[in-house]
Amino acid sequence: METLNHKEVINLLLQLSAMLIMARVFSEIARKLKQPAVVGEIIAGIILGPTIFGSLFPDFFQSLFANHEMTNIALDGFVQIAVVLLLFIAGIEVELQVVWSQGKNALKIALASMALPIIAGFVVAYAFPEFLGVNINDRAVASTFFGLAISITALAVIARILMDLNLFKTSTGLLIIAGAMVVDVVGWIVFSVILSLSESGSGGLGVWPTIGLTLFFTIFMLTLGKGLINKVLPWTNKNLAWPGGLLSLSLAICFLAASFTEFIGIHAIFGAFIIGVALGDSEHLTEKAKEILHQFINNIFAPIFFVSIGLKVNFIEGFDPGVVGVVVIVGFLTKYFGAYIGSRFAGLKRNTSMVVGFGLSARGSMDIILGLIALENGLVSESLFIGLVILALLSSIVSGPLMGWAEKLNFATKSK
Repeated sequence: METLNHKEVINLLLQLSAMLIMARVFSEIARKLKQPAVVGEIIAGIILGPTIFGSLFPDFFQSLFANHEMTNIALDGFVQIAVVLLLFIAGIEVELQVVWSQGKNALKIALASMALPIIAGFVVAYAFPEFLGVNINDRAVASTFFGLAISITALAVIARILMDLNLFKTSTGLLIIAGAMVVDVVGWIVFSVILSLSESGSGGLGVWPTIGLTLFFTIFMLTLGKGLINKVLPWTNKNLAWPGGLLSLSLAICFLAASFTEFIGIHAIFGAFIIGVALGDSEHLTEKAKEILHQFINNIFAPIFFVSIGLKVNFIEGFDPGVVGVVVIVGFLTKYFGAYIGSRFAGLKRNTSMVVGFGLSARGSMDIILGLIALENGLVSESLFIGLVILALLSSIVSGPLMGWAEKLNFATKSK
């Protein structure tokens, strides 16, 4: 088996060290500015990557990040594990009982907040594929992807914003969270199917077997699989060292599920996400155990992934103001109005619907992950990917203040 040599090991360790240090510095700066850590981590990657560091110190950048092929393969392995684990804890955040408690209203809001961006995004991308930068040879699939990419919501970012605004436990907050959870589950199922239909996708077992097995896996894990986990977890907590036994078995099951969905032609992250939903919904997975998983993944693996985004693309050379403008305007407006219209159909008042609309407009890690996978599979250009990253950053930054403004309007209306 081929292994890294002495210089390559040193290079890999220096890469990881530089990425983690930069991520920590800029995530702390973001936190002090009351922004999600992901904003700081992405900016850290842009600074460390070819956009800034590579332009100012090209020889040093090449020596650290470009001259060792085996090291870069090893680093890519770290990034692949990181993105699988990110989707795993995103799934753990999905609480099915919250979704059920909000019932039809959450479903109406979620589907409307997805339908408008998907339709508008598809029309724009299909009409102007060369301008926007979607794969002309895979036009329908790539256009559908773009619509889906601007419809995804960042559950973790929304949860943080709601906590900061003291709205998390309110009826409006729970409705926003439930809607975001539905968007996450539906969005990743649809994206996985889209990728399997793509000419550049992995192919797996063929389109229809892949779709059938995906639906079977999803339904099984959220019903019988969840029940099986509920029976195994008490034994694990009682007989194995805590929290080590629970952590190792949870990650082992995560990797098994991820490998299964990768095998059938659906990206590995989908398996990790669904197993996270099934595990996170168990009453035997304590809040302390969830917190340990979150701390372990969010502070070690997540920064490596988000910094790696900046290493892959030159944000100055690939920046197209026209494409970025279209992505940001179409993405933000269609998501807001989709959620707003869905809220009105659900019977919510105008100002409350505005709060929900701005809440579900927040993007973050999920659509960046989706965009990066599409970039790697040749569905989109670098300029379109950059537009999606900027949309994620801007929407994460402005959604909180806009929700606060709409909530003040809501409070003022109620007090009259």
